[in-house]
Amino acid sequence: MSRAFFARALDTVATFWRIYRRDGVALGFVTHDRDLRFDGLLHRAAPGMVPHALRRTAGLADDSAEVRGALTHDGIAAADLAAGRFDGARVEVGAIDWESLERTTLYTGTIGRVGANAGQFGAELHSAKAALERDYIPRTSPTCRAQFCGPGCDLPPALFTHETALEAVDLEANAAVFSAPEWSRMAGGRVRWIDGPHCGMAMRVLAASAEGLVLDRPLDPALAPGTRAELREGCDRRLATCAGRFGNAANFRGEPYVPGLDLLARYPVAR
Repeated sequence: MSRAFFARALDTVATFWRIYRRDGVALGFVTHDRDLRFDGLLHRAAPGMVPHALRRTAGLADDSAEVRGALTHDGIAAADLAAGRFDGARVEVGAIDWESLERTTLYTGTIGRVGANAGQFGAELHSAKAALERDYIPRTSPTCRAQFCGPGCDLPPALFTHETALEAVDLEANAAVFSAPEWSRMAGGRVRWIDGPHCGMAMRVLAASAEGLVLDRPLDPALAPGTRAELREGCDRRLATCAGRFGNAANFRGEPYVPGLDLLARYPVAR
């Protein structure tokens, strides 16, 4: 970086920040009075949307930060925040010279908790150092720890993923009916919407029956029959299912026969 920011009493510096949502949408904002285009992304003018308490340290503790702003920009709406479209999104915050477009990134992280109140929103940011606080040592468990069709499970996702169309919606039960494969295979699975009001969003299947798939996020009343979706089958993570249904017991990541902690409290009983 050749540009020294804030080296002059009166400087042409603005703050920019970018959001990369998990559904593939990228949003850019800048605390300036006009839009700026750089790095292949249009950064919309949002003077009231600024980072708050931005901090970086040399230690291993998470460099927490927060972004606050008004729910007035087209890119950030209360409905999208409530629907979880910004959960886990990747964020970059930096400084830019609005004349020369010289810039530097000051902070990178992911969005944690998001809240909205009285037309304002606040988003907690967690830096990459937050990963150091995770416990990566496997713990024994009677069920499989691997994500279905993910690393460790190693089943091919294409065999258990189906593109289909919505047939009907039960808003009262928050259930969607699809022209799908056998519904019993969908319990614990996932629905990812390809178009419609939930386009790009993934929802977990809480329950599956002939009446439809009960999802973990509220369905939009504007959701219409014919909306396309991608359905991923589910797994109950039991060894019997892994061996009998998938023939994948060799990759089972669990210990179904390890005695539990209650073994310490057991004692012989005369029969």
